[in-house]
Amino acid sequence: MGAAGVLRAALWGLLFPLISAQEGLLHAFSNDNPLLKKDYCIMYNSFWTSLPSSLSNATPTRLVIFTPKMLCSSSDVPHHIAKDKAIVVKRGNCTFLEKAWIAQNLDAKILLIASETGLTTPGGDKSTYKNLSIPIVVMSYVDVFDISKSLGNNVNVTLYSPPSREFDFSMVIIFLIAVLTVAVGGFWSGMEELEELKAAASSENPGVSRKNSETILFGPVKIIIFVVFSCIMLVLMYYFYIWLVYVIIAIFCLGSATSLYCCLAVLIQKIPFGRCRLACCNTTFEVRLIFLAGFCVAVAAVWVVFRNENSWAWILQDILGIAFCLNFIKVLKIPNFKLCVLLLGLLLVYDVFFVFITPYLTKSGESIMVEVAAGPFKNSEKNYGNLVEASAERSAPHEKLPVVMRVPRFQFCTPKICGMQFSLLGFGDIILPGVLVAYCHRFDVQTSSSSVYYISCCIGYAVGMLLTFVVLSLMKMPQPALLWLVPCILITSALVAWKRKEMKKFWEGNSYQVMDPADCATTEENSTLSSERCGGE
Repeated sequence: MGAAGVLRAALWGLLFPLISAQEGLLHAFSNDNPLLKKDYCIMYNSFWTSLPSSLSNATPTRLVIFTPKMLCSSSDVPHHIAKDKAIVVKRGNCTFLEKAWIAQNLDAKILLIASETGLTTPGGDKSTYKNLSIPIVVMSYVDVFDISKSLGNNVNVTLYSPPSREFDFSMVIIFLIAVLTVAVGGFWSGMEELEELKAAASSENPGVSRKNSETILFGPVKIIIFVVFSCIMLVLMYYFYIWLVYVIIAIFCLGSATSLYCCLAVLIQKIPFGRCRLACCNTTFEVRLIFLAGFCVAVAAVWVVFRNENSWAWILQDILGIAFCLNFIKVLKIPNFKLCVLLLGLLLVYDVFFVFITPYLTKSGESIMVEVAAGPFKNSEKNYGNLVEASAERSAPHEKLPVVMRVPRFQFCTPKICGMQFSLLGFGDIILPGVLVAYCHRFDVQTSSSSVYYISCCIGYAVGMLLTFVVLSLMKMPQPALLWLVPCILITSALVAWKRKEMKKFWEGNSYQVMDPADCATTEENSTLSSERCGGE
């Protein structure tokens, strides 16, 4: 595949499921002055802890703050003080579950863990927490300090989690981004195919297309290598997240800046004026394209610097992500439906395996895919053998992988308390179905089918996205989107080909499409169709 192809595969081979957060509220009020009250954001694991849906149904509990104690030993907290109390201890030195068992043995009613490393959902070995009954929540260390400062030492707290609506408007935006990106990317690929056909028709050898230097042709060997590489990369991310996340960020920055340039350059070149050129080293450059390159690099650089600014950085990430997906859908070419089925089928198995099967294989009982998507510190206070160091200042949130579209959720009842919550969709859930949409449009161009395959496949993708959102709302758990997208687009495309009595041609592809030389060696030597696709070699 080459170094560039491996790096690209490393980035978008990570197909993340749609995931949702588990936020709640801590309502604190002073026993000395009932008028003094305040709400704080908490994170909890809904599989461990069930919180009331409203404040009126919650039971007040006396709060006792033991920070900077970490409760890694029962001697850290006196039993007579912790009994029937909501106790606050500091995050670090041992796992959430170890703290929870000690707190439960001390007869505490609620365990609150004060974190300086950002709010994360408590997690751990499922077989261990089954017998735990004490609620476990994570809150900010700064908020714990604020409770003491604002409300005093005689404080009661109640925990509750307001119900969220089944439908959120952010899903509409995610849907539009995904469908429009796939549709535009597929249309772009088809138009490029039309230009190549015209160029081939006017050349001396019209039977064979000119392979674009920017095109990545996938054959059976490359598909298998790609899927295997994606599996290896995901497992490596699971074990070495804190180092590899910066590699992925760097690759995304470079790839998205290049993709944004490719997308905008196509539009700028349609403008008939301002074509001033600059000569350098026996080569001429359009000045406006030089400025465009600088602009694209600047956009990517701004995102890198401010990527953790939740209030607006998501807009830049989505713009760069859309350009990234568009460019890959246009560049990545599968020569026939047969290889599309192979690629999407293998990645469907990959997606389902790492979301639904790996919980039975990991020690923590959590999905590898969800673990990587959630980032570090999700399941434990320990990180690759190193304890989380406590600092005097509030630390920045951990790095997140940028291979997702992020749209703020609108439905959470107290966004100012818990900050922005996001709906996510992985790039792979756009790029990979987009590859089939692009093939359908190229096939339409090659066979003069009036875009029937292209439009049908786009509709199939839209139906698959709607089905994904419905299942996500009903099941309320992480979903591998390809589980619903792949059958919708494959079945739709196959039905159109069968109805038009073109299945054989659609399955094998048009002889105009030239295969990559590396894959020609794997085809049957006596196949006439293979000979045509390999340029008669």
